[in-house]
Amino acid sequence: MSAEANAAAGRTGGVQSLERAFMLLETMADAGGVISLSQLASDAQLPLPTIHRLIRTLVDLGYVRQEASRQYSLGPRLIRLGETTSRMVGRWARPQMEALARELGESVNLAMLDGDQVVYVGQVMASQNSMRMFTEVGRRVLPHSTGVGKAVLAEMDPAEVRAIVERTGMPARTEHTITTPDALAKELATTRKRGYALDEGEQEVGVRCVAVAVPDVPQQLALSVSGPLPRMTDDFIERAVGPLHKAAAAIAAQLRAGD
Repeated sequence: MSAEANAAAGRTGGVQSLERAFMLLETMADAGGVISLSQLASDAQLPLPTIHRLIRTLVDLGYVRQEASRQYSLGPRLIRLGETTSRMVGRWARPQMEALARELGESVNLAMLDGDQVVYVGQVMASQNSMRMFTEVGRRVLPHSTGVGKAVLAEMDPAEVRAIVERTGMPARTEHTITTPDALAKELATTRKRGYALDEGEQEVGVRCVAVAVPDVPQQLALSVSGPLPRMTDDFIERAVGPLHKAAAAIAAQLRAGD
């Protein structure tokens, strides 16, 4: 008998039920958050009576809810867990962000795609410049007008990106904001080709930002450096890209270590 089989055989019913409950939540998330019972049973490859029992418990606890359509969706009690985890991501990434801010001398931000919006989950402000960029942790913005948003969108399927901007619209934050799906698609193609995203005063006039996606993590995260336009020259962007990718890879390794 393999070590894995031995471990499975040694599990108590309670531990196995816990594993299965988390697997159901992850299966629902992979399906977009809403799923039928038959599809859940098929995707999870568990007997329907087992699915019924676990789902009923998750519904009673508020982690799953039954819709009027008789489908099941992720429940509201997960929101608090997700918000707390988002704050923890910023905390775990802080050493890499502090090192990056010291090296480049500009503010560093970490952001996550949450639904159709980008939420900032961490920031480190450089200490050596009197004019520093401040973005409140927890602030939510639309992804089309930000460097972090475009870095994340560039990693996604173009059809999914178009669906997001169709739901949110593409309002102009400044005169520089990209406001059409076709123009955004062209910008994201450029982002993928060069390996980083730019915010050219699209979210805030006079502020330039360079951002990269955090690679190979289940969360859709991006790391950015931002500052006043006079300091964020093309030469600075060229110098910043390597350290940004290095820090993003270190953050990814840190997050994967907790898997």
